[in-house]
Amino acid sequence: MKKLFLFMFIIVLVTSCMDNDDTYNDNTEVSIATVENPDSATQFYLRLDNNIRLYCSDSELMNYRPKDGQRIIANYRILTSKSDTSYYQYDIQLIDVYEVLTKDVLNIQPEQQDSIGNDVISIRNMWIGSDYLNVEFNYPGYNKIHFINLIWDSSKTYDDAKLHYEFRHNANNDDPTNSKWGMASFDLSYLKLTNFVDSINIVVHTKEFTKDETYELTYKPNPLMWLSSQKMTLKKTSDKLE
Repeated sequence: MKKLFLFMFIIVLVTSCMDNDDTYNDNTEVSIATVENPDSATQFYLRLDNNIRLYCSDSELMNYRPKDGQRIIANYRILTSKSDTSYYQYDIQLIDVYEVLTKDVLNIQPEQQDSIGNDVISIRNMWIGSDYLNVEFNYPGYNKIHFINLIWDSSKTYDDAKLHYEFRHNANNDDPTNSKWGMASFDLSYLKLTNFVDSINIVVHTKEFTKDETYELTYKPNPLMWLSSQKMTLKKTSDKLE
């Protein structure tokens, strides 16, 4: 199941600070995290964007086995803290989870240009957390699956020494009846293999309703240099994205 949020998550806006000091209600927290579950087990780790590691020792989601590397928004309760020398910092009880669309950057080929789409979209927020470029957005739609990608087009050249991506949306000929919400995370860790530098300047190009926009961000591929992030507003959605 892609969406496992409780009913209250449908009607309540959850403001999630990326420094993980938010609370959804008493004794619970809501954070964005990356799943560490190479063995496909029901007990696994969550790595927050400030590099704090949580061990899911208990869960209200029976038989939930998230994919290793999956980005999620987790509602959880801290049970116990561990020593400073421990591999992880807290035992938690997982209460609920929203699985964020998680993808690699696509090195687009000429024959893919039409199928990848370039429909309009509205960017609400964009930031880098951990090794992921994260995008929160709105898009017009009704009942079809929409396709979201972050692409690198080698046929386009720039002279500013920055890495240029395009955030692309394929509406799949859906009726633009309603305004819908979505979120996606794109793995940038591959840049560590080819860029032995402290930071990489990134430009993301988007096609929005009034004009084309660009967003400039900085990625620090050094694994010891974890990035601070900003506040964002999250809400429940039942729409499917790929």
